[in-house]
Amino acid sequence: MAIEHLHTWKIGDVEITRIVEVNGWEDDIAMLWPDAVPADVQKYPWLKPHWATEDGKMIISFQCFVMRTPDHCIMLDTCIGADRQREFDIFTNMQTSFLDDLAHAGFKPEDIDIVLCTHLHFDHVGWNTRLVDGKWVPTFPNARYLFGNSEFEYWKMLEETKGYHDLNHMYDAVMPVVEAGLVDLIGPDHRPCPEITLMPTPGHTPGHVSIVIESKGKKAIITGDLMHCPIQLAEPERIVRFDMNQEQGAKTRQEFVDRLSNQDVLVLGSHFADPTAGYVISDVNGCRFKPQ
Repeated sequence: MAIEHLHTWKIGDVEITRIVEVNGWEDDIAMLWPDAVPADVQKYPWLKPHWATEDGKMIISFQCFVMRTPDHCIMLDTCIGADRQREFDIFTNMQTSFLDDLAHAGFKPEDIDIVLCTHLHFDHVGWNTRLVDGKWVPTFPNARYLFGNSEFEYWKMLEETKGYHDLNHMYDAVMPVVEAGLVDLIGPDHRPCPEITLMPTPGHTPGHVSIVIESKGKKAIITGDLMHCPIQLAEPERIVRFDMNQEQGAKTRQEFVDRLSNQDVLVLGSHFADPTAGYVISDVNGCRFKPQ
């Protein structure tokens, strides 16, 4: 089990619990920035040891968050999932302790009443479903699954036109919950509850959103894939390999950094390795991530 990686933050009346599926994955920075070399990482000593290695690799995690509000239990994204066929071997036929970790954190699948997806990439929708007797069934049977309308329509277009490199997750993680009648398509101004607001952050995908949590004078933002590693706070304008609209992604990141710098807003990076939460700090030495 990965219970040692469980962590909970309190934002007023909202509890945010991190569930980690893949912890501390090391990869070449060129996987994020196509033209990057290890020296691009090594010039930021504040990244070590949490988010970078001595030899200039980035460190990220694959994780999701459960938000317990006064009235709801909201799963934000659902990681990669088990028993899948994926484009990358490392994510194929995974078997992890995800559901056990969820239970250890105090959540049964039946407790979740909202599943909110920041976007519909495979590593954010996997546990929407699980394989039971050869059939993909909703993991959270009592939940309404909230997909952005523009996001869903874009992925449906890709599915119909075969216009993306890998669409297996549409067949095993997205469409089964649609066919089960559990999906609500929502607009960018939708508020799942008084404490939770969507923040449009397009670029990574057309309908990508980040999540704003506000309660009792406290505020936090969960990034989704607006960024993957804290190094992007230092260089938000750099093109990212996995952004579907790379120019828009860079523009959105720059706006995010400008907006959040030196503000009393807790930022939780959806792919930031532990420590996942902190503050955006900007000074004469540039912009960096300061752990909580």
